[in-house]
Order: sequence, then C-alpha cells, then structure tokens
Amino acid sequence: MIGAILGDIIGSPYEFDRGNKSKDFPLFSRKSTYTDDTVMTLAVGLAFLDVQPSASDDWILRILANRMRQFGKMYPNAGYGGMFRQWLRNPQCQAYNSFGNGSAMRVSSVAWLYNDIDAVRHAAKLSAEVTHNHPEGIKGAEATASAIFLARTGHSKAEIKEYIEHEFGYALNRTCDEIRPNYYHTETCMETVPEAITAFLEGNSFEDVIRTAVSLGGDCDTLTAIAGSIAEGFYGVPAELKEECYKRLPDPLLKVLKMFEEYLDRNAAMN
Repeated sequence: MIGAILGDIIGSPYEFDRGNKSKDFPLFSRKSTYTDDTVMTLAVGLAFLDVQPSASDDWILRILANRMRQFGKMYPNAGYGGMFRQWLRNPQCQAYNSFGNGSAMRVSSVAWLYNDIDAVRHAAKLSAEVTHNHPEGIKGAEATASAIFLARTGHSKAEIKEYIEHEFGYALNRTCDEIRPNYYHTETCMETVPEAITAFLEGNSFEDVIRTAVSLGGDCDTLTAIAGSIAEGFYGVPAELKEECYKRLPDPLLKVLKMFEEYLDRNAAMN
C-alpha cells in the first residue's frame, strides 16, 4: 500500500491543476501531506486483514463500511468528496452508484493479500461496491488491483497493458505527452485510471512513475496514488522514500501500514 500512500502525499500539493505539468518538482515539501486517499486505502487494507477466508461477501461489505466510517470519523477533514462525506456520516446510507476514482485509489491492499487474479478482482469489486457500485466504479477498482497484482507477480509491462485493455476495455494507446496538454481535473474512474496506468507504463523507476503521474495534472493526488500503487508492485519502493512516508503519517495510520507490511513479511517468510 505504501506506493499508493506515497503517490497521494507527493501528488497532494499539485491537486486541482496546481502544478506546472512538469516532471521537475521537489518530491516533498511542507505541503506534501496525506489525504482521504491514504485514509481510505488504510481503512480498506485493515478491513481485509480483519476478515477470515470463509467470510461471506455481505460480511466483508459490512466490515469495509465499518472500517471506512471509523477512519472517516478519525480524520474528518482529509478531503472527502461530497457524496462520500454524506455516506461516512450516516450509517443508514447505502452505496450511491458512484463512478468516481475513489474506488481505484483505495484498492491496492487486495492485490497483495490475495494470490490469484480472480480472488484479487473479486475483493476489488467488493471494495468498490460498498460505495462505488456503478459498473465504471467497479471496473476502475478491478483494473487497478489487477495491474498491481500482475506487476508484483513478475509480468511485463506489455503483458499488463494487454490484460488491462482486453479485460477492461481501457484505451492505453495514448502517450503521456499526448495526454498532458489537454488533461485537467476530473474525478471519474474513466478519466483517471487509464491515465494513471499509462504513467506507470511510461515510467522507468518508482520515482519516475510518480513524477510522470504528477506531470499530467488533474486530480493529481489520486492519479499518482493509483500509478504509485502499480509502480510499487513492479519496482518496489526505495528505502529513503519509505522513511519519508513513515514520517508524514500520524501514529494511528502508521500503525496500520506497519501492521500490513509485517503481515506480508510473515507470509513471505512462510512461503
């Protein structure tokens, strides 16, 4: 998950087209902070750590809703969208047919917790459906999680691109140079996920993916969170960037991130 969190933190000062659409910028500044993308990424990750392998879909959806509302209450000013803020505040609210990019930015944990792509896609679908149950909201989450899973399991960029285009119908034929001039702030999956995947495909290191994503502009923290989550699977994350990330998270969020990382380390040692 740390790739998504770093993407959020690094992209946050440039959200709402506040950057100069360049890859030449300081990675961190006093304005580099976590947002709702980080909060909900960690809430979803903790929810999936909570559930047993035999848990029903209804139970998983309940755990997801509880964790997301818990974290939303802990961090009420993290920058949530209007409809999502209403959903957080009212336990009676149901999913509201959103196709916003929030479903894609918070999904990264499932690509690490499950070990086959069908299970990853099913978990991603559930993570979206709790709020973003529009087909495009679900597709954005599944596509992002699939790309992360393929990246972390040794697939090439060409294979990842082919899978995403074939399975989800996203057009990944534009270059970042073609996207950049006319790309502005948008919060839909349809206009964020393909651009984030393209930034990953063009980048040549974790940091370069982050810089490429920020240079596109738009909903920069979310786009870069998605791109960073895939880049983590493909490249890993440099130690110095991990340490910078840890320093910028409050203790409760850092505790969840460390718990997740320790869980993955234990599983890797057992296998």
